[in-house]
Amino acid sequence: MTPLHAVPGDAPQPSRSGSLTQVRVEAPGKVNLFLSAGAPGADGYHPLTTVFQAVRLIETVTARRQAADLHGTITLTLTEPDPSVPTDATNLAVRAAALLAEATGVNDGVDLLLRKRVPVAGGMAGGSADAAATLVACNTLWGTGLSQAELVGLAAELGADVPFPLRGATAVGHGRGDRLTPLIARGTYHWVFATAAQGLSTPAVFRRFDEIAPAPAAPVDVPAALTTALRDGDTAALAACLHNDLQAAVLDLRPQLTEVIELAESAGALRAIVSGAGPTIAALAPDPAVAVRVANALNASDLVAGALRADAPVAGARMVG
Repeated sequence: MTPLHAVPGDAPQPSRSGSLTQVRVEAPGKVNLFLSAGAPGADGYHPLTTVFQAVRLIETVTARRQAADLHGTITLTLTEPDPSVPTDATNLAVRAAALLAEATGVNDGVDLLLRKRVPVAGGMAGGSADAAATLVACNTLWGTGLSQAELVGLAAELGADVPFPLRGATAVGHGRGDRLTPLIARGTYHWVFATAAQGLSTPAVFRRFDEIAPAPAAPVDVPAALTTALRDGDTAALAACLHNDLQAAVLDLRPQLTEVIELAESAGALRAIVSGAGPTIAALAPDPAVAVRVANALNASDLVAGALRADAPVAGARMVG
């Protein structure tokens, strides 16, 4: 990759770090309000039309200047160790830092401290939020000066879900979900997320999706009723429009999630659906009091690992402190 701010053939740029010793950035998880998938193309990827909404389940990345003996390396530490989250070069946050360094010709390393709040492998793009936060944090710590548009371009190289946490709020995604157009969303939406003890592989879900029934060549467009509901801040109307093409595949792989959906709705949720590629179930409540009741009912059952409440929409990746 040619550095974004270098002429081809130039030597790698020296450190451009300023006086900052650390930068802390928050980025949100997401829920898919609508997801339509077409048949896979020659590259094996399914074209998507999806509506993302950023929720107040926040991943925090602190990018810290390294000790002299570690200069030039990228390390990652979790504030709460989790064996299901790798801390080596396969972690999306580490890959984000490495990509930014390569793209800008920076030879500095960084020590990343990661606090996770989005369920792991739950269809809510927690890893993508980590990558988005890392791009913003390292861009500031290293003084590379990339614009948000340039960061979005790098984010798309890391994965289809990574551009959205950079922007946040509510947006429709096309292509692999990475081509974003903002949507107007008035009001506040109250969500309850029922988490599972074991995650689901997104490729496995798409394989099952392909096996269940042939998909149309192209995904369907976002219904006008959904965009109108968002524009009007009408939670009940939005609930009626929630849709996920992958839900049948997820429920086929995890039939017990049907009971989670039924319990959430019987406790007062307007609607409950699979979030993204699952296995998290997203339940939309009409108000905070009902959201508490739904979360309590789910937590009192033996059907879920836990239930988290979060409002939406919220802003994308931003520096804090």
